[in-house]
Amino acid sequence: MDEDSQKKLRSQQWFAPSAGGKGGFVHRKAWRKNQGLPEDTYGKPVIGICNTWSELSPCNTHLRFLAESVKRGILEAGGYPLEFPIVSTGETIIKPTAMLFRNLMSMDTEESIRANPLDGVVLLTGCDKTTPATIMGAASVDLPTIVVPGGAMMNGMFRGTRIGNGTYVWKLKEKINTEGFTEKDLKDAEVCSARSEGHCTTMGTASSMACMAESLGLTLPGAAAIPAVDSRKKTLAQLSGRQIVEMVQADRKMSKILTREAFENAIKINAAIGGSTNFIIHLQAIAGRIGVDLKLQDFDDLGSKIPLLVNLMPSGKYLMEDFYYAGGLPVVLNHMKSHLHNNALTVNGKTLGNNNEDAVCFNEEVIRHIDTPLQKEAGIAVLYGNLCENGAVIKPSASSGKLLIHKGKAVVFDDMEDFRNKIDDPELEIDEKSIMVLKTVGPVGYPGMPEVGNLDLPERLLKKGITDMVRISDGRMSGTAFGTVILHVSPESAVGGTLALVENGDTIILDVPKRLLQLDVDESELEKRRANWKKPASKAKRGYPYWYTKTVQQAHLGADMDFLVKDFEASDPTETN
Repeated sequence: MDEDSQKKLRSQQWFAPSAGGKGGFVHRKAWRKNQGLPEDTYGKPVIGICNTWSELSPCNTHLRFLAESVKRGILEAGGYPLEFPIVSTGETIIKPTAMLFRNLMSMDTEESIRANPLDGVVLLTGCDKTTPATIMGAASVDLPTIVVPGGAMMNGMFRGTRIGNGTYVWKLKEKINTEGFTEKDLKDAEVCSARSEGHCTTMGTASSMACMAESLGLTLPGAAAIPAVDSRKKTLAQLSGRQIVEMVQADRKMSKILTREAFENAIKINAAIGGSTNFIIHLQAIAGRIGVDLKLQDFDDLGSKIPLLVNLMPSGKYLMEDFYYAGGLPVVLNHMKSHLHNNALTVNGKTLGNNNEDAVCFNEEVIRHIDTPLQKEAGIAVLYGNLCENGAVIKPSASSGKLLIHKGKAVVFDDMEDFRNKIDDPELEIDEKSIMVLKTVGPVGYPGMPEVGNLDLPERLLKKGITDMVRISDGRMSGTAFGTVILHVSPESAVGGTLALVENGDTIILDVPKRLLQLDVDESELEKRRANWKKPASKAKRGYPYWYTKTVQQAHLGADMDFLVKDFEASDPTETN
């Protein structure tokens, strides 16, 4: 790298001979002498490898070794790699919910990048929240950044059939009650569903986030679907290491890639793949960090009429490994080109259209052609009405068609503890026409907005062969889940939204074609209830959760903390010694 190029490097504000006098001396001494580095090391592009590896995050354990492949690529391209850890979240383990800590993880990512002499960043991601959290944090700093998705586990096979992580879990209560599943059956299925390192095998949130990153242009082509333990994942990581050095030299930072057009592409692709409803809340948060105006209604306007092309659980029958063998996301991007902004820039300097114009499908049962989709219209429907003044969402492709227009009596659960205590009570007045309503599981109420919206059905209804009912909450559901489930009700019940006022026996009207969710109760009666409503006591008493509940935005805005959006300017550490 020549001297003029070196001067343009952000890291040189720490290390150049004139950088801060005594401060520069200290930085260089610590940089070279303590680590035994050659004299010319500090003149190279410094690339941070933001690693979400943690033994507390089972889906990301292989990232510890994948980082070595990234480092090789960076060194080959003339950069200097520095790996650093951040807070990580394992979806299946962390309590009360990983979503509570997404914003904390994003802050850790942002401040680690901002405060250190980095010229570019590689984000190693995997489990659900690790992808949006790191992208949110990196977007707030706006350096050249590339994402390396960790990849899904190998296909699970149980007694001759595919078994998808998560999706199978939501069927267990039904299987125990109607198929006589034993403890041994459950243990066998458990082992079969987790065959290797990597994240969930379905088109759940983790896979949806990997596809989101690729459709936004933040990964190399084809990155999203490579299985975690496939050797081609290491190849992708090494090539990404080379690419980030070139990105630094070209000053191809995130704001040049994350344009309004890129976000619109991601919305349409999430619809085409049958992606998670969690995609909405994460993409909005990323848009807020980079300064793109993205409204909840955009997800309906842009995505609800898109055909479903990918035949993966929970909306289909195959898994991510099959998706990769069929050609992966490049095939979908190619099939969808008439709907996309194909001139959107990507990390390799080429456009989205250029990257995917030669993609070939190898299994049309897994990836359908746009003329023969699984469903003519998929995506997310955004509902409005007095029960959700700021919106609620439903995933029609994972719902029962006969329930998309439904009128029923509310069966109310005040919180998850109330639900667990009542749901299998023989005295509970509930039938298949009822609408289950769960309160106090929103961003503020839980706190953190857990994935509990796809409530288990009562045992006695499962035994009758009922497999779906309308369920409403201010929480979320796993991207691996399914059912006629209305989520993200905003405003949430814990801050006084109309959801807080619903009582047992109230009539609720759902009409997805008309985008309506309405509580059929007179406004005068609602005003009486509102006057008597008392805000529930917060469960967040100290530390980060307390801070979170005081500053978190509602679901329709992405559930980010209000001081983290684009309008809040951060200090520049390079201006201090």
